[in-house]
Amino acid sequence: MTNSGTSLLTDHYELTMLQASLADGAAYRRSVFELFSRRLTGGRRYGVVAGTGRFLDALEAFRFDDAELAWLREANVVDLATLDWLADYRFSGSIWGYGEGELHFPHSPVMVVESTFAEGVLLETLMLSILNHDSAIASAGARMVSAARGRPCIEMGSRRTHEIAAVAAARAAHLVGFDATSNLAAGYRHGVPTTGTSAHSFTLLHDTERDAFVSQVESLGAGTTLLVDTYDIAEAIRTAIDVTGPGLGAVRIDSGDLVSLAHAVREQLDDLGATQTRILVTSDLDEHAIAALAAAPVDGYGVGTALVTGSGVPTSGFVYKLVAREDDTGGMVAVAKKSTEKASRGGRKFALRRRSVTGVADVEVIGIGAPPPSDSDDRELLTELVRDGERINRESFDTARARHRAAMAELPAAGTQLSPGGPALDTVIA
Repeated sequence: MTNSGTSLLTDHYELTMLQASLADGAAYRRSVFELFSRRLTGGRRYGVVAGTGRFLDALEAFRFDDAELAWLREANVVDLATLDWLADYRFSGSIWGYGEGELHFPHSPVMVVESTFAEGVLLETLMLSILNHDSAIASAGARMVSAARGRPCIEMGSRRTHEIAAVAAARAAHLVGFDATSNLAAGYRHGVPTTGTSAHSFTLLHDTERDAFVSQVESLGAGTTLLVDTYDIAEAIRTAIDVTGPGLGAVRIDSGDLVSLAHAVREQLDDLGATQTRILVTSDLDEHAIAALAAAPVDGYGVGTALVTGSGVPTSGFVYKLVAREDDTGGMVAVAKKSTEKASRGGRKFALRRRSVTGVADVEVIGIGAPPPSDSDDRELLTELVRDGERINRESFDTARARHRAAMAELPAAGTQLSPGGPALDTVIA
């Protein structure tokens, strides 16, 4: 069975909760759900919100078609009354969230869902799976971009993750400043610039390295990037410049001691007159390896495995909890889990980023109810995404990228350190 929709990208227990609450009438109680993390994963100093646009796309496709309903019936997942309800499912509530590209900290109410219990509970797994993955990739990617100090980064991790996750990872990486991706589906679906030239197999296909270089240059032009570490790097550099002249676009190094090799290759290129030929490096880079190359004559980085796996932190630790519900009098009451280790705070939240007069972020202010009077330096973080079931947020990806750059620029200097530490901003509960 194939499924082009998103309704079954969920967990079994969401439908069994729905069935039970429909039977006892609680399904129609007004409810507020909140997506947040109790702590930043991996000892990082900030997280990046990513996947908002993908979630909103998925929400618009969240419909149970005849084939899916038939499977649920055959698998005896829920009863007939619940199947009838699912057949007419359309989300009619409202959703607020941090803008895509924004930074988040412990207890930030990254997404808030206001709806009936029945409508909101079905979105738990869909929202968590998208935002936990994409935000983890974006958080790792932002650290890499920061470590690169303005040098371009290219996402090259498609072969190291699930094929669908690869597309999402390329999108998340571009959000936080990666210039391009090797993944064509990310270019087609999300407009991420794509790039690529050749692998070692192309060199090995030919009788000589020179034959491979000549073939590539004749096809792609002298501005291409030649991979020079298949055999002997120094000999490959001599051959490359002999084939192209000093106008070769770039060389790529994919193995070895990248720091020392970059210095040696730069010196050799300059001696051969190829002073404008760039040096690109790949080979299992992460943010720490990129930082170690800061003083080396490197012009760009290709990052694969570490990026698409969140550089050792593959999830953002987001949870989705009911924080308020309608009581028997029709009013709203705060609810929360009281577990010592997994306690949460009930109530519909507001969130502000409080900044100094110089524009540097000071604290994250989170509270219940209406936000306090703010001065001109405060920035409200929750934006309306869906109103009464209608998506009202269709911002461009460029807008989200600009938001991320602005949020990073607000961080205090210590906030971009790569070493493990506490959050860059304290969270103040108002």
